[in-house]
Amino acid sequence: MERLLDVFGALADPSRVRLLLLVRSMELSVGELAQLIAQSQPRVSRHLRILAEAGLVARLREGAWVFVRLGDPAITGPVLAAIDALGGFEGVAVEDRARLAMVRAERAAAADSWFAAHAADWDRERSLFTQETEVEAAIVAALDGRPLGELVDVGTGTGRMIELLGPRASSALGVDRNPEMLRLARGRIEAAGLPQAQVRFGDMYDLPRDDASADVVVLHQVLHFADDPAAVVGEAVRVLRPGGRLLIIDLASHEREQLRAERRHLRLGFADEAVVGWMATAGLDATVAAHLPPTEGLAVTIWLGEAPGPTA
Repeated sequence: MERLLDVFGALADPSRVRLLLLVRSMELSVGELAQLIAQSQPRVSRHLRILAEAGLVARLREGAWVFVRLGDPAITGPVLAAIDALGGFEGVAVEDRARLAMVRAERAAAADSWFAAHAADWDRERSLFTQETEVEAAIVAALDGRPLGELVDVGTGTGRMIELLGPRASSALGVDRNPEMLRLARGRIEAAGLPQAQVRFGDMYDLPRDDASADVVVLHQVLHFADDPAAVVGEAVRVLRPGGRLLIIDLASHEREQLRAERRHLRLGFADEAVVGWMATAGLDATVAAHLPPTEGLAVTIWLGEAPGPTA
């Protein structure tokens, strides 16, 4: 009874319903939510506290930012279904989603501009991290033991993962949304003599592959640029065949807030439970393949997920 009253009380304010519907679409920071519903950040924080106490949202502190996502599905599922069935928020929800689309478009345009300006120096981005030779050795080790089959490298950048893993794959596809990156990756692949490899323009939220068409998908230093990491993981899993593997290589949680502005990082690394949780939710058997402590830069973690079913 108490939980039911908490939920009904949390939904008694229209602003809190709007906030719930917004985080239904994707994880958002408190500041972004304040911008989207045109209210002060302290007021939005109070709304979010009430929603969190009712189990409708969960808050995750990341450096100076706090991200908000849906809470326990056992609670949010029936609540959202009731909101959809009863209606009454259609108009404002459409307006909020339109503003959300504008925020996402502005983010993407800023990131595209930064990547275009820094494409030639992209490999130096990895100098922020653990010694790259150690990372690459751990990547190879994590995927050792059976053929790679059809490989997809999401956010391929300059094509280094294709160069590294492509010789062990029957085919390799590098996907990126930045034309300058694709130009550099294409040159790298040609220089490496990999006729079975190619690159293609595409988005990490909408991969140019059919369902269940890849044996291995790699996300190498990509997820911290994503405004909705869980959706990126879900899209990667969509293209995996039964028994296919998803390898995520990214930064461990850190506090270098300046990287948001300097290098367009949207997330300050990831805790194991977050990435393993996204993989598990998408249907994978997920583990931590390696923790690589920093030498001078930032620590790197490798997570491995495997889809149920026969191996390739």
